[in-house]
Amino acid sequence: MDWLEVHTENYLGNGGFDLHVLEQVRRDYPLSFHGVGLGLGSAISLDTGHLERITALVDRFQPALVSEHLCWSAVPTRHVNDLLPLPFTNEALDVVTRHVDQMQAVLKRTILLENISSHLRFRQNEMNEMEFLTAIVRRTGCGILLDVNNLYVNQCNHGEDALAAIDRVPADTVQEIHLAGHLVTADSVVDHHGSQVSPDVWALYRHAIDRFGVVSTLIEWDTNVPTIEVLLEEAAMARQLVEAQSLRRHDGQVA
Repeated sequence: MDWLEVHTENYLGNGGFDLHVLEQVRRDYPLSFHGVGLGLGSAISLDTGHLERITALVDRFQPALVSEHLCWSAVPTRHVNDLLPLPFTNEALDVVTRHVDQMQAVLKRTILLENISSHLRFRQNEMNEMEFLTAIVRRTGCGILLDVNNLYVNQCNHGEDALAAIDRVPADTVQEIHLAGHLVTADSVVDHHGSQVSPDVWALYRHAIDRFGVVSTLIEWDTNVPTIEVLLEEAAMARQLVEAQSLRRHDGQVA
């Protein structure tokens, strides 16, 4: 393993064994902090207390990367512990832009935004997902955490073209890639992080690294967690594809 990613919200408490373990891990591996709780697309003010705790954690551990999801999760009277899909409208674009600017100003560093999986699209959409995400990047200077499995899930659920989505992303904006397993049900495909990466997602990943080059890549596996040997095999597969891509680029096979 070259680096490790943790969910930011798991370490926002004051002290405790989890923070002690994270301190030990940091001595041996670079870290990436991946947030799930700010809801940057929520049409209310950001929770400044939450943001302050994230800032304190980032200042303490100095992770190589800090990321959040492109989603919303709160209304004035309620917060939902989920990653809810946004309408791709100019109004929503203004909200996310304002909150990304605020987060980056407080952290004093750029963040990455991750595309999410979803089970619905809005009739009010004024652009597609990658146009929306790219517009945020242009406005804020943030980077992209590209979840390739989520692109595939959305292709299955909405009839979208995952390859075309990858090709729409500005090549110099992707700083991290996520891979994961998904669950196929009678009604939809679910990004459940509970199985091996599928052949279709590996094929998309190969296309992504042909376009973006060597990018830090994470295998997400949060449920039905297997033995460490299985996890390392998945990581080795990603590494093999990256090494093969590097050889192709060196031999002039990749533009």
